[in-house]
Amino acid sequence: MAKIKVTQIRSSIKRPLNQKRTLEALGLKKIGQVVEHDATPSVIGMVNKVKHLVSSEEA
Repeated sequence: MAKIKVTQIRSSIKRPLNQKRTLEALGLKKIGQVVEHDATPSVIGMVNKVKHLVSSEEA
């Protein structure tokens, strides 16, 4: 299965609770933190929901 690297590039301060929880579900806690996930439809949907806070690339 394809992998996707997700990096948090913006803060979650002053963001709606659902966006904060989406970042937590992706495993992101700090700016600059990088996590790697399988590129499943659910993970891609979570990344799209917070695309203004993260950057993503194929691993």
